[in-house]
Amino acid sequence: MLIRAVQSYLEIRRATGFQLYNTERRLRDFAHFSSNHADTHIRVVTASAWAARAASMEERDRRLKDVIRFARHVRAEDPMHEVPPDYLFAGTRARRLPYIFTPEQVSQILEEAGQLNPAGSLRPHTYKTLFGLLASCGLRISEALSLRLDDVTADGLLIHKAKFYKSRLVPMHETAERALRAYLHHRRRVAGATDRIFVSLLGRPLCYPTVNATFLAILRKLGFRAGPREPGPRLHDFRHTMAVRALEDCPRDQIPNHVVALSTYLGHGRIAHTYWYLHVTPQLMAGIAEACRVHLHGGTS
Repeated sequence: MLIRAVQSYLEIRRATGFQLYNTERRLRDFAHFSSNHADTHIRVVTASAWAARAASMEERDRRLKDVIRFARHVRAEDPMHEVPPDYLFAGTRARRLPYIFTPEQVSQILEEAGQLNPAGSLRPHTYKTLFGLLASCGLRISEALSLRLDDVTADGLLIHKAKFYKSRLVPMHETAERALRAYLHHRRRVAGATDRIFVSLLGRPLCYPTVNATFLAILRKLGFRAGPREPGPRLHDFRHTMAVRALEDCPRDQIPNHVVALSTYLGHGRIAHTYWYLHVTPQLMAGIAEACRVHLHGGTS
């Protein structure tokens, strides 16, 4: 019974623009857990026991919050469902600070990607182009791996129904466009039947786990990251770096306009997600402090 309710709940929320990949995984697991306990409705004791099985306090909190939102939805039609309290595993959770690459580090990563084995194969061209595109255009890795040949236009890259089902056009710098065109020339030799831009040596679409493992191997070789499960830069930090550098390089009096433009370029669902980047580096924080001083005490910045 609960598994059908989960499916209906996910369909409704996805119709409003949410993707909910992790939420689906959690709620399906919860539904099976409840079924094994012979529950036909959501029970606080079962939800708490299921959430408590997670290894970390943060994941327990995420699990329970997913169930709470689901419970509120299904209880509107059936009051037999119980809504768990949202404070059982609550704790302070700071947003993870991004790692901002220096231009030299980005160059090192691209150079190392261009030397991947097998030498002379498509693989080094693939990863150098992929990482370069992430760094220069600030794409999400899922967006880059979903690109198809027809998405490359004279005006930029067409990103179709990404996060929140938003589509957008992403203009490229001429150097990025040149690199992509060069890669596509090499790709034609081993492309296979797929029209995906980034493919493996077998001509199949690249998948995230393979790309991430290759990226982490390069970082460890360069000394940017320690061993497995150790903290360090992530693929998504290419996107963070592009956003921060774009704001750092724009005139201070134009930052509000640039934030709006950057939010559109990155495909953010809310502009608050873009304003968050203003807090990331000392240079941007210094600009905020100076703007506050001028606002409070007058004068020029």
